[in-house]
Amino acid sequence: MLQFLLGLSDRQAAEAVRCRIDFRYAMAMELDDPGFHHSVLAGFRDRLAEGDRADRLLDLALARLKEAGLVREHTTQRTDSTHVLAAVRNPTRLELVTEAVRAALEEVAGMSPHPLDELADEEWGRRYGRPVRLGKNPTKPTTRILATGNDAVRLLEHLYRHGTGRTWGPRVQAGRLRWRTAGKEGGAGLPPSSRAAVSPYDTSARYARHGHIPHLEQAAREHQVTVSGPLRSNPTRQHRQNEGFARDDFHIDYDRQQVTCPQGQVSAGWHGPYPTSSPTAAPLIMAR
Repeated sequence: MLQFLLGLSDRQAAEAVRCRIDFRYAMAMELDDPGFHHSVLAGFRDRLAEGDRADRLLDLALARLKEAGLVREHTTQRTDSTHVLAAVRNPTRLELVTEAVRAALEEVAGMSPHPLDELADEEWGRRYGRPVRLGKNPTKPTTRILATGNDAVRLLEHLYRHGTGRTWGPRVQAGRLRWRTAGKEGGAGLPPSSRAAVSPYDTSARYARHGHIPHLEQAAREHQVTVSGPLRSNPTRQHRQNEGFARDDFHIDYDRQQVTCPQGQVSAGWHGPYPTSSPTAAPLIMAR
């Protein structure tokens, strides 16, 4: 937690444990404790990710916080929050790619018997020596993209030479490297939010969409999961002024692909789902 709050790399966190007295007090360590090697942190995170260890630890922490009166029960829950998979920073695409290379280097350094001295130089130290913070308008973005891509290629080539038969961790995956461009055809465009990686440290984390009615039907049909909870309020004028018919006044039967209005009329057509122009928007279904 201290490492996360202060934005420290594994090496910086291990050095802080050895040198900072406030870290030692927080961790109830003796003042003459020699500390630990930075690779211990990566191994700890890997063990924590096995099975449901992280969930059990979180449940225990929440129970203690509730006993202390620091956490209260929520009375309502959004339909997209039945499971919170990750709490990650929202980086730009360039930050995400650069941080992915840094995460891979951290993983390889803890697993590989071959040193990375032939790869790492002063430039690599500046680019990957600490968590990446470039902002929305970094200087020379094209140069940064090309440099990061070249570094990733060199890293993969190094692993091909020295890692034959070795199974690397989730942060190192060999594949074809390419810079995805929004709106590009042929499979190289930006993936939808349901498949796009948002953190190199939690490869299963995805951004969620909420407030869309099709999620209720999709969860039951594709995953046999019943999603319950309050939907986002209806923003239409009819709903606000209680005049005419609003969305909630219609009955939608996804199995029969029919919509029934409050007066009993059944729709004559069902079209879709159609993809929308925004990669984060839900598919569009039209019933007439």
